Amino acid sequence: MKTKTIVFIHGLFVNNTSWKEWKSYFEAQGYTVHTPANPGHNGDPRDLKKNIPADLKNVGFDDVIAHLSEFIDTLPEKPIVIGHSFGGLMVQKLIDMGKAVAGVSIDGAPPKNIMAPFSTVKIVWPVVNFFKGNTVFMGSKEWYHKAFFNNYTKEESDRLYETVAAPESRKFAKDPLFKSSAKLDLKKPHEPLLFIGGENDAIFPAEFSRKIAQSYQDKNSIVDFKAFPGRSHFIAGEKNWEEVAQYVSEWLKKVN
Repeated sequence: MKTKTIVFIHGLFVNNTSWKEWKSYFEAQGYTVHTPANPGHNGDPRDLKKNIPADLKNVGFDDVIAHLSEFIDTLPEKPIVIGHSFGGLMVQKLIDMGKAVAGVSIDGAPPKNIMAPFSTVKIVWPVVNFFKGNTVFMGSKEWYHKAFFNNYTKEESDRLYETVAAPESRKFAKDPLFKSSAKLDLKKPHEPLLFIGGENDAIFPAEFSRKIAQSYQDKNSIVDFKAFPGRSHFIAGEKNWEEVAQYVSEWLKKVN
C-alpha cells in the first residue's frame, strides 16, 4: 500500500468527534488517522451548544478548505481523504486540488456546478435561509430527527442530539451556492474517488450521490459508487456503520 495516512473530514451540524469509532477502526488496520475539526468546531458538542464560538458565524467554504489544505501540507505524505456530507464536498475539492491520493465521499454534498434536488433544498432551507444572514444555525431536536436521525425513534434521536449535534455557520452552508471556488473541474483526470449513498438519507438521497459520481467525465480515472440500503444521513454513526467502514477499507486496498 502506498499511503498509510487518512484524514477524516466531518460535515455540517456535527464535529470531528463523529469520527471517533472510524478512527479506531482504521488505526487497527495500520493507518495513521487524523480527524481535524473545522474552524469553530473544536470541543465536545454538548459544550459547543452551550457556548457557541464567537467566530463560528464568519467561517466560510474558503476558510475550511484553507484550513484542511494547510493541515495536509504538514503531513509526511499525501493522505487518503474521507468525508461525510459537506466533508464529502471537501474531499472532492481536495482531490481537485491534487492534495490527496484517493477520496471517499459519504453522503456527500455537491459542488457548485451540480444542482441539488428540491428535497435537499427543502430540508436544508432552515440553514441556508437567506433572511438570516451570516449567523449561527443550531438545529432543533425535531430538525435533527427529520434530517439526521430518521432511522431512530424520537427518544433515541433526542439522546443522539445531545452528544452529536453541533452549531453551524450559515455562511459555510451557503458559500458553495455562490463561490466560484466551490465549482470543480469534472473533466480532468483525477485520483480515485468513491461515492457512498444511503437509501434513507433525507438530505442527500442515494440517487443524488450516484448523479454526482456520474458527473465525473475522465474515462481513465476511477470513480465508484455504492448505495447502502436502509441507511440515513447518519450512515457513519448509526447501527452497522462497520459494514460501511469495511467496504471503504476494501476499496482502498484496490486503488491505493
